[in-house]
Amino acid sequence: MKNMKALTILLAATMLTLTGCGGGSNNAGGNAANDQPANEASTNTATGNDAAANNASTGNDATGNNAAATNDAAPAPTDLGGREIHISAWWDGMPKGDTADSKKALDKLHEVEKKYNVKIKYDNIPFDKYMDKFTTAALSGTPMADISILEFKRALAPIKQGLLLPLSEYTQGTSDINNEQEHTVKLPQLLGDEYFFGGKGISTVGMFYNRDLFKKLGLPDPQELYAGGQWNWDKFLEIAKQATTDTNNDGKPDTWGFANSAPNAARDFGVTNGALFVNDDLTIGFSDPKMIETLEFINRLYNKENVVKVKKGDKNSWDEINTFKDGDVAMSNNFDWNVGGLPFEIGVVPNPQGPSGDGKYTYANTAQNGWVIPKGVKDPQVVYQIYEELQDIPSTEEYFGQNGLEALFKNQQDIDMTLQHINNTGRISLEEGIADYPFYAIMDDVIKKNQSVTATVEKYKAPAQAALDKMK
Repeated sequence: MKNMKALTILLAATMLTLTGCGGGSNNAGGNAANDQPANEASTNTATGNDAAANNASTGNDATGNNAAATNDAAPAPTDLGGREIHISAWWDGMPKGDTADSKKALDKLHEVEKKYNVKIKYDNIPFDKYMDKFTTAALSGTPMADISILEFKRALAPIKQGLLLPLSEYTQGTSDINNEQEHTVKLPQLLGDEYFFGGKGISTVGMFYNRDLFKKLGLPDPQELYAGGQWNWDKFLEIAKQATTDTNNDGKPDTWGFANSAPNAARDFGVTNGALFVNDDLTIGFSDPKMIETLEFINRLYNKENVVKVKKGDKNSWDEINTFKDGDVAMSNNFDWNVGGLPFEIGVVPNPQGPSGDGKYTYANTAQNGWVIPKGVKDPQVVYQIYEELQDIPSTEEYFGQNGLEALFKNQQDIDMTLQHINNTGRISLEEGIADYPFYAIMDDVIKKNQSVTATVEKYKAPAQAALDKMK
């Protein structure tokens, strides 16, 4: 693999730390308690640190171009008098210097510190305390850091409160982000403006499948079906049925077609069908006929076809994301950070397209995040310039994302599938960032209580609207 031509697969992506957005299925809102810190995973830090190169960092569209540069010329190097520049995340962002790339990142950090006469500090704040600390500090006018990482879904309220500076207030006409985006990329807009920036990243979020089990059961290769334009919901379900087998005739399957939590499946399948639980403009999405169609399919998958392995009895439990690892499940819509080092060979393909989908998006990006500069940060133009310069690190990789991808996959076709058809195809999902939004309540009624989808949708329209009105 290391000899493949870099130019044929090099793709720019956005910085994303894919987090495990779990939480009990009874949680109806989007508070931090729904995210389990143990599931958090990061790939790239503000310095290009490769501490978790095999964990996913992805994004949606990295080509936003609405931020107007405030100045045409980059500021001259400024002596900041020994000031500490704080960069906050829920992991340790300091490059360790223990690999070739990490050593280059550390050297770059020291170079930038000397150039601007600053000391760069990385603040590791526990995930479950992060947003409370960020909001309290920003509201007081003394931000907890000069640069902070935020999940998009958690940034809705801070944006509404005017706590984040848009890119147009501190980027320059000469900034990399406003030109070639070689080292720093613009992340998608949120609530009509651009607030987020990031380093490059590659991720694989899609339908992972157990190649060993597929060969054993003689199942058709999903990648061949995808190449032939046949990879859709019907074909997915057909294979899931074929993979659910009872070899010893005890009345119980020995292998299953699918595993994951139903909420995770519903979000991804909704996106492939052109629907969201919350629309981009903060209107109700689950009443869209495309999402109703999705919920009907997920209900069929979990409650009627009997092709899903549910290991711990709760179809909506986040923990079911790990059931695929048992080795007796054919497929799971999953994350690359969660499927590394398994005792069987994995393949990957985009999530199957729904009957109402157009193929543009292939997964729900529930954990899109990016770096922001809070309101109240002193010298934000210089602070941002420091960030950009930290990203300018020559890599030892023959193509971007090589180390992580080759550690995860044994087959070149899976790497190609990631770079050519999966990376950069996520659609941002915001429902967990809206307090009291009845996402999990809907999933409980439909999947656990087997209630009518249309009746459930009608039942939760008013509570959903109330939650959105509160946010607005």
